[in-house]
Amino acid sequence: MSDPTEANGTAGPAEAAGPAESGGGPGRRVRVVLVDDHRMFRTGVQAEIGQTEQTGVEVVGEAADVDQAVTVITATRPEVVLLDVHLPGGGGVEVLRRCAPLMADTEQPVRFLALSVSDAAEDVIGVIRGGARGYVTKTITGTDLVNSVFRVQEGDAVFSPRLAGFVLDAFASTDAPPVDEDLDRLTQREREVLRLIARGYAYKEIAKQLYISVKTVESHVSAVLRKLQLSNRHELTRWATARRLV
Repeated sequence: MSDPTEANGTAGPAEAAGPAESGGGPGRRVRVVLVDDHRMFRTGVQAEIGQTEQTGVEVVGEAADVDQAVTVITATRPEVVLLDVHLPGGGGVEVLRRCAPLMADTEQPVRFLALSVSDAAEDVIGVIRGGARGYVTKTITGTDLVNSVFRVQEGDAVFSPRLAGFVLDAFASTDAPPVDEDLDRLTQREREVLRLIARGYAYKEIAKQLYISVKTVESHVSAVLRKLQLSNRHELTRWATARRLV
């Protein structure tokens, strides 16, 4: 896991064969921070969209967890943050919460675009409720990602086609809650532990990933089981899988 740095990364793995060439138009620029806990993915995104002369995107910083993200975003004041949903230290929702004053700045607002492997409705709705301007999955092409960044910079809302329906369904009716009622009982940290348990992580691995002690992990697991009225981690895994949280 790397420290937050000014982005001067060398070319790395990317989904497409070369850097995206579509941008926001001649002479347009957008300053971006990449937040993702996988260094190789950040390197790939940097190689794909960060060729400023071709794309208009200038990657000014990177971060791998919540604390790094808040520090880098506050220091660089980018126009757009590409934000992963699942991050050590509290997740993307915690970054949004701590950066709320920057999003509310009328002179120089920082806007967030979630970029995640997850297409779970709970993740999508959670970050949109937190203030993100859009949500795209990591299957997006480099060209479409560049275009999405510029649209978010302009204040548009951007979603991968399938995900827009989650948001419309969640906010179209005041009769139905936008998030699973059972999940609402859990804190953000308990949700993180829940996902990692359901993915088969051992307590020591979860403690290392979230920068907490094994004893704290055990306490969170006990709280999750109690709140969800489950008996063991196998039931918890089935519960999370049924809700597509894994």
